[in-house]
Amino acid sequence: MYSKVHSIGIIGVEGVPILVEADVSDGLPGFSMVGYLSSQVKEAQDRVRTALKNSGFRIPAKKITINLSPADIRKEGTAFDLPIAIAILSASGMILSADLLNCVFSGELGLDGTVKPVPGALSIVLAAKRDGKTICYLPWKNWGEGAITNGIEVVGLHTLKDLTDHLNGVNKLQKFPEDHGLAKAAKKTYDVDFSDIGGQPFLRRATEVAVAGMHNIMYIGPAGTGKTMFAKRIPTIMPSLSFEEIMEISKIYSVCGLLSGENPIMNSRPFRSPHHTISPQALAGGGRIPRPGELTLASGGVLFLDELSEFQRSTIEILRQPLEEGEITITRTHGAYLFPAKFLLAAAMNPCPCGFYPDRMKCRCSESQVNKYLGRISKPILDRIDICAESSPVSYKDLRQGEKGESSASIRTRIELARIMQLERFGGKSMQFNSSMKKPDLEKYCSLDKAEESFLKQIYDSMGLSVRGYEKILKIARTIADLESSETITKKHLAEAVGLRSRESKFWGGIYG
Repeated sequence: MYSKVHSIGIIGVEGVPILVEADVSDGLPGFSMVGYLSSQVKEAQDRVRTALKNSGFRIPAKKITINLSPADIRKEGTAFDLPIAIAILSASGMILSADLLNCVFSGELGLDGTVKPVPGALSIVLAAKRDGKTICYLPWKNWGEGAITNGIEVVGLHTLKDLTDHLNGVNKLQKFPEDHGLAKAAKKTYDVDFSDIGGQPFLRRATEVAVAGMHNIMYIGPAGTGKTMFAKRIPTIMPSLSFEEIMEISKIYSVCGLLSGENPIMNSRPFRSPHHTISPQALAGGGRIPRPGELTLASGGVLFLDELSEFQRSTIEILRQPLEEGEITITRTHGAYLFPAKFLLAAAMNPCPCGFYPDRMKCRCSESQVNKYLGRISKPILDRIDICAESSPVSYKDLRQGEKGESSASIRTRIELARIMQLERFGGKSMQFNSSMKKPDLEKYCSLDKAEESFLKQIYDSMGLSVRGYEKILKIARTIADLESSETITKKHLAEAVGLRSRESKFWGGIYG
């Protein structure tokens, strides 16, 4: 007899429909599987055969052929164990349900018939919904991830026997509320706040502007002046996640196996801070079958690169495409994988090996040492960093008697209002932030009056700005105006944008246009 059931494979972070076909016929007893399978999938025949036996099913001594199609997509992982078992049972006449074609099955089988969790449950459910399926059967420990998806019934399984009894109408499985996944995940509270930081008004303002317009920011200055403290507090002033963002970020973390029953979704913006010894493959994503790297795990949140100049140059240069496109493509011989990489880059570094330049009372580094140290960051990468915030040493008086800083909640309120202005401005377009504007958008949304035009021309000529530098200043000025709820860009906004863009010229000798 012949039977077929539906499952979902994972390509990158997206799910793709996979049809599992089973044929049980007379002939020399055997178990064969085809369909461009990895070794993990090929091993399923032993797991499935033993799980069926220990679940009380007697499979007849016949020729069993399993095909996973389409054959041009490589099948990876152990999630096909469950659909293979169901297809065999259906082809053998042991499952009576005629509604299998409206269902999707996914899960790894233990030798005793238990259904074990698999990575990518959320992507599986979303792909099943797109494919028009009405029910998705998942391992019990993955059920919380899948349950946040509306419009499809998600059923959690403990054992293979539970599922077969359910399909045969012997013992129906218990249903749960559709919003269980969201209800179970409490909103995260942060253990850091901007109110913890006193002083450093320039760093505070630069960080606010960066988050409001999703402008990449670099903190540069002596060690111990608060660069890392500000970076770690960026998520506390970012707007709350929308439902669509929760789904997108949770899907990435689900594929990487970073969600659990206690934490079925990502309910806060990611903050990724890889060590400077990270390899290019770990940052971008990679492997024979590419998996998401730190760039993708930071999508929707913050990628913080501390001690930027200590990273391998080849690692830093990987940032070029993601910072421009918001995605990264990894190509292998068997296909290309597209991963999202829409993050805010925050970087921090010292101005020289000893960390005290340009204070020549403390710095003993030679000019060649300073230039070599700063030269580790290429001009193309510097061009993609919109804001440079110079940190200065904190005095003892500010440290001991400084007033408590403004809270993250207060700053976040202003940023949310600025974000609303941007969404209304770009309504209907793919971009959402000022930092994403292209040249036609700058002409439309960053028009200047004569006085402001003349002022910007003076800046352009005197500083020798590049075209990219000119556009960056306009984008930052637009964000500053949004923070003040101003429809027009004034000279004050332009002047502050120039200050945020070029304060570090004393470190790079003015090349940062």
